[in-house]
Amino acid sequence: PDGRYAEPIGNAPVIDTETPYSRALDCLRPAVAAALAAPAPRLAVGRIQDFTGKFDEYSGFKVTQGAALMAVSALARIGLPQVERLDRSVAEAELQLANQNLVGDGAGGLRLIRAASIPGSDYHLLGGVTELNYNIRSTAGDLFVSAGGVGGQVYVMDVALDLRLVRTETLEVVDVVSYRKQIVGRELSAGVFEFFGETLLDVSVGERALEPLQLAVRAMIERAVGDMARRLFGLEPGTC
Repeated sequence: PDGRYAEPIGNAPVIDTETPYSRALDCLRPAVAAALAAPAPRLAVGRIQDFTGKFDEYSGFKVTQGAALMAVSALARIGLPQVERLDRSVAEAELQLANQNLVGDGAGGLRLIRAASIPGSDYHLLGGVTELNYNIRSTAGDLFVSAGGVGGQVYVMDVALDLRLVRTETLEVVDVVSYRKQIVGRELSAGVFEFFGETLLDVSVGERALEPLQLAVRAMIERAVGDMARRLFGLEPGTC
């Protein structure tokens, strides 16, 4: 009757998306605010693409296609003024409707189209995820004693990011960062087996864990944005 056939399992709360560098960006916010000149420079985020070429027909892209959105969130953590350049579809539709006198201003009048009403960006951020290297190191081991055994495997992969900060008016590249991060995965297993007459009892347990790849991309972006902000506003390298 209420339209629900099953009660979903799990009750994990919605939490903030954080990396080991998020607290540093929060710490930078007041320092950057104190260093901002009037008028404050405005930043825009352009395309930060996946250049790894890693794709398969079963699981799709291996690397997040939302790196640019992560950069927008990182800039917002520092409190830097931003202008939208990633998705202008709604703004352009509103402009087209206003040009046809179809959009009101909320007070019964027409929305006017004013020249120079959209602020421009002073700097914009571009780049991409440029490397995804599988299994750059792996180790494995197994031990069997009598009717039982244990085993384990550890493997390491890495991902790399290249970003550049461009002065919009002159297209000068004013800053470049190139970072990489290793990602570790592990697998543990244990089991026992025993014969009872003609019956075999085999019990095994295992655990497998992989550090999140997409969270590693977010961490690199947050570190890159923090380092660029320090240099852009003349802060000490060790600030936060």
